Amino acid sequence: MTARIGVITFPGSLDDRDAQRAIRVAGGEPVALWHGSHDLEGVDALVLPGGFSYGDYLRAGAIAALAPIMSEVKDAAAQGMPVLGICNGFQMLVEAQLLPGGLIRNAHQQFIRRDQKLRVENASTAWTSEFTAGDEIVIPLKNADGGYIAAESELDRLEGEGLVAFRYLGVNPNGSLRDIAGLTNELGNVVGLMPHPEHAVEPGFGPDTALAMRSGIDGLPFFTSAIAAVVGAAA
Repeated sequence: MTARIGVITFPGSLDDRDAQRAIRVAGGEPVALWHGSHDLEGVDALVLPGGFSYGDYLRAGAIAALAPIMSEVKDAAAQGMPVLGICNGFQMLVEAQLLPGGLIRNAHQQFIRRDQKLRVENASTAWTSEFTAGDEIVIPLKNADGGYIAAESELDRLEGEGLVAFRYLGVNPNGSLRDIAGLTNELGNVVGLMPHPEHAVEPGFGPDTALAMRSGIDGLPFFTSAIAAVVGAAA
């Protein structure tokens, strides 16, 4: 079977087409979905892409978390469907309470764009199974509201239950507590992170590596992992 992965476009989404292309490169079928719809069109997994949904009014992701289609996203996530939130999509997942904590303005109060090193902390989710825990990867990051916050007790819980999916290495670009770059839920089907794996799936377009300029494809396993999870569940 070919995994059908929906990418939801919100007003102000910037990276929805990039996410669709990443899915296609990984071997899946991207399905364009609209924020105002209540129809997930029978997809097997979902991506909430980066951008500035609804202009990031109120808080980044706050209005998008109340979009009509998010009712279906919540139901699908509760039933185990793989859901990935990238940057603004991570903010939506937090605002929709599909992931805990909050995301606030970067500590230095500036938008940042860099190729960011991460450590994979949890390789047992639907979106990370083709990594190994401890892997160090590099994917692009670009955000102004990427500082992850939570109560100290919640941070301890996340650490203790293995729900930190990714951690910043070398540089903490936005002041995230405990260098948290991404999280997973308890079921392992919902993952959110601030950096952008969809921008590192094709040689010639990703981060620089020791091998060649722009040759990094460390984002590709996110999408192949989800495809493998979907195909495996259907077998």
